[in-house]
Amino acid sequence: MPLEAGLLDILACPACHAALDDRSAAENPELVCTNTECALAYPVRDGIPVLLVDEARRPA
Repeated sequence: MPLEAGLLDILACPACHAALDDRSAAENPELVCTNTECALAYPVRDGIPVLLVDEARRPA
């Protein structure tokens, strides 16, 4: 389920403050940092983004 349209306008990566790419419609919903040096993927659980660095998945 995609996030609300205006939500991504106000959310940012907590680690580097870059914009987030919405991949919440995928099988494993997440928001991915657009900064190539950071690129952390934050999970979306029950439609709620979990923007905690400790919960983020590191890029492969």
